[in-house]
Amino acid sequence: MTVAATASATTATSIGAKGTAAAELDYRPSYLAATVAGLVTFLLYLVTLAPSTSMWDTSEYIAAAYVLGLPHPPGNPFFVLIGRVFSVLPIAPTVAMRINVLAALSSAVSAAFWFLVTERVLVQWMPRRWQRIMGGSLAVLIGATAFTVWNQSVVNEKVYTVSLVGLAFICWLTVRWCDDPEGPVADRLLVLIAYLLGLGYTNHMAGMLAAPAVGLAVLIRRPQTVMRWKLLVACAAALVFGLTPFATQPIRAAHFPAINEGEPTGCVTEIRMDCTFSQLTYDRFMYNFNRGQYGKPELGERQAPFTAQVGMYWLYFKWQWLRDAYNENPGLQNGLAVFYFILIILGGWMHFQKDRRSFWFFGPLVFTMTLGLIFYLNFRYGHSQAPELGDSVPREVRDRDYFYLWSFSALSVWAALGLFYLWETVATLFGADETKLGKATVVEPRPRSFAMASPLLVVAFIPLFGNWTQASRSGQTDTADFARDLLNSVEPYGILITVGDNDTFPLWYAQEVEGVRQDVIVANTSLMNTDWYVRQLIRNPVREYDEAKGPAIYKGGNWKKPSGPPFNLSYDEADALPLYIPTPQNAAFQKGNIIAQPRSPQLMKSDQLVYFMLRDAFPDRPLYFSRTAGGYPYELGLERYVVTQGMAKKLMPDPQEPGGDLVVIPGEGLVDVKRSYELWSSVFTATKSLAARNGWVDDASVGIPDLYVISGITLAEALAQTGRMARADSVYNQSREIAKAMRRESVFGFERVAQPFAQPGKDTAAQQLLLPTDTGRDSSRN
Repeated sequence: MTVAATASATTATSIGAKGTAAAELDYRPSYLAATVAGLVTFLLYLVTLAPSTSMWDTSEYIAAAYVLGLPHPPGNPFFVLIGRVFSVLPIAPTVAMRINVLAALSSAVSAAFWFLVTERVLVQWMPRRWQRIMGGSLAVLIGATAFTVWNQSVVNEKVYTVSLVGLAFICWLTVRWCDDPEGPVADRLLVLIAYLLGLGYTNHMAGMLAAPAVGLAVLIRRPQTVMRWKLLVACAAALVFGLTPFATQPIRAAHFPAINEGEPTGCVTEIRMDCTFSQLTYDRFMYNFNRGQYGKPELGERQAPFTAQVGMYWLYFKWQWLRDAYNENPGLQNGLAVFYFILIILGGWMHFQKDRRSFWFFGPLVFTMTLGLIFYLNFRYGHSQAPELGDSVPREVRDRDYFYLWSFSALSVWAALGLFYLWETVATLFGADETKLGKATVVEPRPRSFAMASPLLVVAFIPLFGNWTQASRSGQTDTADFARDLLNSVEPYGILITVGDNDTFPLWYAQEVEGVRQDVIVANTSLMNTDWYVRQLIRNPVREYDEAKGPAIYKGGNWKKPSGPPFNLSYDEADALPLYIPTPQNAAFQKGNIIAQPRSPQLMKSDQLVYFMLRDAFPDRPLYFSRTAGGYPYELGLERYVVTQGMAKKLMPDPQEPGGDLVVIPGEGLVDVKRSYELWSSVFTATKSLAARNGWVDDASVGIPDLYVISGITLAEALAQTGRMARADSVYNQSREIAKAMRRESVFGFERVAQPFAQPGKDTAAQQLLLPTDTGRDSSRN
């Protein structure tokens, strides 16, 4: 430690208990500087902002906010309310972009609060205002450009950035309370903090992350507070009042919005007093509130060794300073992670030395958001963690770095303090003078010395430049394009069977926000295993097909609007369906010329409902399986009746044989060449937006762009077999461009195939490309 650091540490511990350090030093928060820092951060996020939706929960939450619906349990009512407000504000050209601005604004305001916290700690350390402003600026720069914080701030994937601003605000209020726990506004601050904790919980359970640290700080700084029952009652009342947005859920659910996950109401067809205030509503609400749908194990039942869970956190920690998505600079990434880890440890130590008042809050908060959160979340192995273990260990369906966003953002305070300490230490070597800090005399580097040591601060810019390409979502429209392409692969009034998040949520967004193909029923197999989703499929009205906005290939067709739900079940019959039944021996389903023998040893509720749709709605309603469903038609015994058309497989009323425009492709089955080419060449838009990408960072969702590559290769081969070589070459080259943009040419073996297709009748066995076998069956909820 430098002489200056030692002297200032003495100053920090010599201040009397009654007076505060801030008062002794005439401290005034630099709100203007913090505001400027927040605005610069906001501008960075706007420059790299997503213009549309994205994979995973982004589409679900944008659509839920827009229709004032309920996203997946526990429903996040506070986010839905403020998201709805942002969706109608004229601040951006599209609904998605407006809600993305909410994410950017939340993180930018959070950065301003971290600025203030950092500056406050430096009051005990640095005598000059500009030095403290520099420290706050370093915290903003490091925290705002950490990969996960940045990547989540430019698209509203869910609720994490709104939770972040609540956490940062509570942190700032608690630090101020620790300064003067007996001051005139101290009790009001505690009541406000209690309210924000409750309100934050209605946005996400992470809203309570700060509660243990706040409680510990109160016990250490002013233990007699816990004996003041009136204050405790006021805090409890404020916390409960903060939770009141949850009361909107049974009311809104009984209005049956288009997105109504969990459906926490006892009402079935309309809102009424008797069903709203009923035991059934209470039971469904509590089931939803407690996330009973997901069946998470008890904390004692570890889903992976705790050491592996810490290893997951370390992997995501390494991403923050350089997101090396393609493993091009592993040594540099590891080195930066170690360096920033040392900075954070050093910053935490200096915080402890300089300002123990705020440390007794912030230190426990860091522990809660790191080791405490790791233990509580109890994740399986990360999707990208320890790839050498393969499928020998249970894995999360995607990388969960976003759950630690609060940690990575808050740690910027300690990283900035650690970097400031190094800067001060180096600057002291170039010359220092004695100066007054409060009532003490300390040794401070001269301004010229700080300037000479300033090249050291360049390390704070590493995340900005190292993460720009990977964190930015500017110009990305491919997810919305994919949703439109998949919906437009389905004929008017069709039913589309999907299987996971990434082939369902974007479709919800396209239908509910952009008004695309609302006539299509999207039936997700994962959700069809729940009672509430089945009731919604029965209840939802048939929406009109808008021919003027539909694809040209469907214009002029005789598309009769059907009536009624996709299966003839009452609500009671639907609720009575078991989650699964054993498949009877020699069981077969028959409808007209379709005879299907299921191949699974048990039929899930969703399987039964697909058969019911086939029984009750087909062929009046076309029935399709999304190509992301992989071999699901085979599992149902329907493989002889499906034909690939674009991004979906259409069920036909009779067994299909190759001939004419129906071509057999190994691994794919029958392909309708004419319809698939029409869709690819004149309807699909994601083929262009994907080809314009510069990589695909999220490996867990890469199955969607892979699907386009596979679809293009399949179509090109089918075109070649029918003698349309020019078209085959064109489609093949477009597929290769998508693979190149994804940096996955080698995965598909493009470099090994110089002439991919032969004239019809030639042996093409040696020309098959290596195709991934799984294109994205996922059923995660988080």
